[in-house]
Amino acid sequence: MVDPHAAVPGRTAGTLTGRYLLVLSDDLLADHDTARSAVAELTGLSEVTSSRDDTPGVHPTLFARLGVAVAELDPARLRTVRGDRRVLSVEPERVQRALSDLPAGPGLSADYLRGFADAAGFLAERAAATGAADAPVAARFADTDQATWGLQATGADVAAETGAGITVAVLDTGLDLGHPDFAGRQIESRSFVDGQEVADVQGHGTHCIGTSCGPLAPGSGRRYGIAHEARILVGKVLGDDGSGTDAGILEGIEWAISSGAQVVSMSLGADLNEVSAAYENAGRRALDAGTLIIAAAGNNAERSTGNVGFVGVPANSPSIMAVAAVDAALAIADFSAASSAVEGGQVDIAGPGVDVYSSWPMPQRTNTISGTSMATPHVSGIAALWSQRTGARGRDLWTQLTQAAQRLPLPSGDVGAGLVRAPDR
Repeated sequence: MVDPHAAVPGRTAGTLTGRYLLVLSDDLLADHDTARSAVAELTGLSEVTSSRDDTPGVHPTLFARLGVAVAELDPARLRTVRGDRRVLSVEPERVQRALSDLPAGPGLSADYLRGFADAAGFLAERAAATGAADAPVAARFADTDQATWGLQATGADVAAETGAGITVAVLDTGLDLGHPDFAGRQIESRSFVDGQEVADVQGHGTHCIGTSCGPLAPGSGRRYGIAHEARILVGKVLGDDGSGTDAGILEGIEWAISSGAQVVSMSLGADLNEVSAAYENAGRRALDAGTLIIAAAGNNAERSTGNVGFVGVPANSPSIMAVAAVDAALAIADFSAASSAVEGGQVDIAGPGVDVYSSWPMPQRTNTISGTSMATPHVSGIAALWSQRTGARGRDLWTQLTQAAQRLPLPSGDVGAGLVRAPDR
């Protein structure tokens, strides 16, 4: 029998950095100076930098708005910190990755191509197994000259809302800031990766930003973007190799909240089947601030072999919305992770995630790829449309998205509330 929670070969639960994330008690954070002094005492650092300092080029030790600190701890100090009542949790800092297995440079990685081939093979085998008479005639949706199948399936192509007045932060590998499809857009960008500019040389971030906030009428090809008048925050938290540390991602989340984002889109994660207290604290405080964090459920399933996978970190945090991927027939994608038994480990909603066409760094301009990474920005862009229509923020926006979702004939453990849907006209 296949273990549904076994790790997929070639994937890991995230490399450790050697540092630790400390989740601080709410009482400690009531006063910023007290919190800074306490972190200095706990970590042994002579100087504690804080996100409230907002000093360019200086990474904070204390994420004041999130209630989390990051530091190296020797074994003796680690034991002391774990016993301190001011600290709710201590966990190792990990490296997260973009969740569509894209490479650092041009072309596609072996892992990505293997996963794509597995998914395609699974769909072909499923059709063949049913017999010619019962096989699906065609996918329910398909790209047209006017719009991608994902925009059609979710109703985003005919929604009246544009995302105007809403800020969407995409924390990823950056954006090709010179891409002609984003000319004239309201964009604020910042890199949280040492030694790297916001410029996206990998493609993953540009693709995700394209789906969530791309143009109404791109200069070439079909429409692929949803919230085409939203203000875009580009946070580069994943480097040119597609990976980034927890600290960089948390710094990006804090920046997004302080910059007024109503929606934060994160197509990243690690295959870890336990909840991170640090990300849960971040998600809870984001909701309290009126910011909804939406994250990819993960690509660690191989359903064609009986392995349904599990929702990984950070999407398995109860206060972060986890997004699964469906294909153009509205069937669950072969790679899309299923809910797990950990608290918060359920899939919350699904989005189009197979053969998704969107922007790509120049000179290629566009590309078609797959992953829960691609499903996530569909949900994020549509969240911006709902937020514009109703004024909903945080938890209310979460409720609106799930209540408006299209129910699918699939287990809720695979697709949550169902397929995300844009507001009707």
